[in-house]
Formats: sequence, structure tokens, C-alpha cells
Amino acid sequence: MTVITGTDELARFCERQARTGFIAVDTEFMRENTFWPKLCLVQLAGPEEAVAVDPLAPGIDLTPLFAVMTAPNVLKVFHSARQDIEIFVHLTGRVPAPLFDTQVAAMVCGFGESVGYDTLAARLAGARIDKTSRFTDWSRRPLTDKQIRYALADVVHLRPVYEKLQRRLAESGREPWLEEEMSVLTDPATYTIEPEDAWRRIKTRSTDPRLLGVLREVAAWREREAQKRDLPRGRLLRDDIVLEIAASAPRSPEQLAQVRGISRSMAEGWQGTGILAAVERAKGMTRDQLPRAEERPQLPPGVGPVIELLRVLLKMASEEHGVAQKLVASAGDLERIAAEDDADVPALRGWRRQVFGEHALALKEGRIALAVAGRRLTVVPAQDGAAAADAEAGEGG
Repeated sequence: MTVITGTDELARFCERQARTGFIAVDTEFMRENTFWPKLCLVQLAGPEEAVAVDPLAPGIDLTPLFAVMTAPNVLKVFHSARQDIEIFVHLTGRVPAPLFDTQVAAMVCGFGESVGYDTLAARLAGARIDKTSRFTDWSRRPLTDKQIRYALADVVHLRPVYEKLQRRLAESGREPWLEEEMSVLTDPATYTIEPEDAWRRIKTRSTDPRLLGVLREVAAWREREAQKRDLPRGRLLRDDIVLEIAASAPRSPEQLAQVRGISRSMAEGWQGTGILAAVERAKGMTRDQLPRAEERPQLPPGVGPVIELLRVLLKMASEEHGVAQKLVASAGDLERIAAEDDADVPALRGWRRQVFGEHALALKEGRIALAVAGRRLTVVPAQDGAAAADAEAGEGG
């Protein structure tokens, strides 16, 4: 087991990997007490060697690692990459690229929705992952041999998982499908949360623009302060307290102190000053400046059974093509296809239209029907489906 603790050793390793085709990457981090994830360990595995990099080692400079993360000739392979990528974006301002996410690739290849790494490692690499160190404190030093073995196992087995998934994608011609899905992960906007949008994370049933305006301003204040002070949002102000403030809209420290969870010292201190200023900003907005709740469109009467038929069709198409339903169409897609003649949804574009969308439109328009043949559900021309139904009805009579 190799643990890199120095810049020169890291630079030499990264220089070797820059000449390879891919590198498997995983991270261990902590964020229980911080807003930003604290990087504690980086595991890397090229085709021939695997190492753990200790970013907490005194004096280590991670610049060589960051260079490999953006090297255009080295594919970075992750599993469930979003949180790992968020760390690199925070540290460097750039998304690692090019990128391959084995969880997304597995969904494209028919391994189900959000398939776990343990499952893939067992099925594609014949490996059993020991998860006894999953909840370890990765910020404590020294790390034990057991911790390092656990950490390295994730990238060591990720290599054959990647290679076999890549082979399946090439054989099935589904590489473009994966590229389309990866575009979300490689978009820097995916990892940017504007403070003004932070209120959308907080669940509320209210549609009152005034309440939502206060909610937006207070949540934005909390977001900025949490980022600036590197504290968890809930450490500054819990969501339920933000909602209570939005509902009561206090205008003085005395009124703010009456909100459950707000002490008098807090109401009279810097936090209270910031909260009350946010409330005043919302109070001073015109109605046009206030946010609006996203209203779920009302479905036409009688469309419910059509949605259920589309759901059955989606399951059938996903099983037939060996791809996770989640990737093909969402519940919202099904509702819009059922309700609208020209729905602008992903399920009616690109490869999804070929797999599901065309049949979905044909089913909705009555050009095809679903029938059971030999205990299997199948798609038939509408007249055949009607004839089969008539015949069954006749036999029953």
C-alpha cells in the first residue's frame, strides 16, 4: 500500500498517469462541521498502480493532482461522482474532465437505478467490498492499514468495473447515451448554488408571495454566511426556523426573539441584524419582485389512466432495452406526454425517443395497443389489440 505524503512523490505519480488512458478516482471527506467538504484522502488507480494521496500531510501541494484531473488525454473514472467532483470544483474552480461515471454507465447498461458500487464490484469484478470502515473519521491521523486498504479497494476494483462497462457500451452502441447523461455532471453550473436560489431547498406548502419573499431573502442570507464562515447551514439556522421567520416576518429584535429557536442574544447580535435586514428587503419589494411557487400544472380530467398506461409501457421498454427507467423518462415526463400533444420533455428527444418516446406517442394517439402474448406484454397495432380484446370478450360471453 502506497500513501503519498509529499509533493515530489505526487508529481512523479501524476506524471506517469498522464501517459495512461484512464485513472480511477475516489475521495474520502468530512463535512459534518463545515459548509465545504474537507478533503481528507484521494485514492487514485491507473492501469498499473494504485496510491492514496494524503492532502492533510504537512506541506503537500496538490497542484500535480489537479493537473491530471483536467488533463484532456486522461479519462477520470468515478462511481457516483457528484460529491467527489464538487470537492475538486471548490478547490480548483474546474470540473474534472473528461469524465466517466460507472453508476450512470451501469444504468445505461441495465443494472438498475442508482446501482451501488458494492453490487457492481461483485458482479463485474468478483470482489467483495469490506464496508466496516465506511463511517471512519478520515481527518484523524495516523490512518491505519485497515483504513488505507478499505480506501484503496474502491479504486482498485473500479478499474475492471470501468473496463467491462466500457466494453458493454461499445458493443451495444450506447456510448452516445452515456455522453448525453454525463453532460450534466461536467457542467460547472451543476455545482453552483446561487444564494438567491437556496430557498428552493426548503420545503413549504405556502404559495403566498410575501412569505416566499421573506423565505428567499433569509435563506440567501444564511447561505452567504454559511459559505463565508464555512459552517453547515443548519448550524447557523435550521430550516424550520427559517420557515418560522418567513411566516412571522419579525421587524424588531423583540419580535425575532419570540421565534422558536431564536434566543434573545442571537436576536440582538450579528445574526439577528442580518436576519432582520433580510426581512426588510423582502418587505420592500413590489409584488412583481417577489418569487412565485412553482405550480404543478393541473392534469386534464381522465388523463390518469393514460399516465398509468405510459408507466407500464416505460417499464416494458426499459426492460426490453436493458436500461434504467429513471434514465428514460421521469414521472413528470409521463404526465406531460399524457396531457400535451407536443410535450417538450427529454423522453421525446434523442435516444429516449427511440427507446420509448415514439411508442408513447403512438399509444396515446391510439395507433398501438398493449397486449399479452405468451405471458409477456407486447406492443401491437391498435386494430390487432382491439380484435384480441373482442375475441377475449366473445370467449368470455
